[in-house]
Amino acid sequence: MALFQCNFYSEALMMNTSMNVILPQHTRTQIGMDNIKSGDKHPTLYLLHGLTDDDTAWLRRTSIERYVADLGLAVVMPQVHQSFYTDMAQGNRYWTFLNEELPEIARSFFPLSEAREDNYVAGLSMGGYGAMKLALRRPDQYIAAASLSGALDMSNPVFWKDFPMNYNHIFGEEDIRGTDNDILHLLQQCDQTVGPKPLLYQCCGTEDFLYEHNQTFRNVCTRTDLKLTYEEEPGDHNWEYWDNKIQDVLKWLPLRKR
Repeated sequence: MALFQCNFYSEALMMNTSMNVILPQHTRTQIGMDNIKSGDKHPTLYLLHGLTDDDTAWLRRTSIERYVADLGLAVVMPQVHQSFYTDMAQGNRYWTFLNEELPEIARSFFPLSEAREDNYVAGLSMGGYGAMKLALRRPDQYIAAASLSGALDMSNPVFWKDFPMNYNHIFGEEDIRGTDNDILHLLQQCDQTVGPKPLLYQCCGTEDFLYEHNQTFRNVCTRTDLKLTYEEEPGDHNWEYWDNKIQDVLKWLPLRKR
C-alpha cells in the first residue's frame, strides 16, 4: 500500500485543509503484507472521523492500511473538524466540501473510480452521521454506507445533552427535523424516491451512550424498503470496538470482482 498525506486548498472552505489517502500497490516481496492492485482506477472508501478526531485518527488508532491491503481498495480520510459534515450556521461549508469538492479533488490527484458501484462511505460517531447523510442524499453516487456507533438521531434534543457542542453553532435556529440534516427524514425520503438506493450497515455497542439513538434509526429503517445490515454486541464508544468493527465493514462492502 501507499500512504499519501495530502495538504491542499479548498475552495468550499476557503482555506487549506488535509486528507490522508491509502492507495493500492501491488507488491511481490514485501514481508507480512499481501498487497494487490485492481485495475487502473481504484474502488474507494471515504472513511470519516468522529467529533474529537481528525484525518489521521483511523491511521493512528486502527490497522486500516493493513486491513485493506488485499482488497485493492483506496481509502480517503478527510479533515472536517467538529462540523458534523454540515454547511455550518457559524462556520465553514463542510457539507459542500464533502459532497461536491472532496471527490472531485481526490479524483484529480489520484486514480479513483467514478463509478457508483466502486464508491462507499463509512464513519464512526459523528462520522457515522456524515456517512449516512452522504449516501442517503446522494444514492446516485454511493452504493453503500456504514455507520459505527453513529450519531443518527440528532434531531432529538436529548442528543445534544451528550455532546459538548452548541446546536446553534452547527445548525443555527433551525429545527432540523424534516430537513436534509435529519437522518431519520432522509431514510424516508430515500425510500420514496425512484432510483438506486444504497446498501446500509449499522453497528453499535450495547454499552454505548448512543445505543438508544441507534435503536431509533434501526426501527425507522426497518419500516422502509432500504436494505440494512444491523449488528450489536457488547461494546462501548471507543477504538477497541471500532478497530474490530471496521474489519466487519470491509467484509460487508459489495466490492466488485475484477
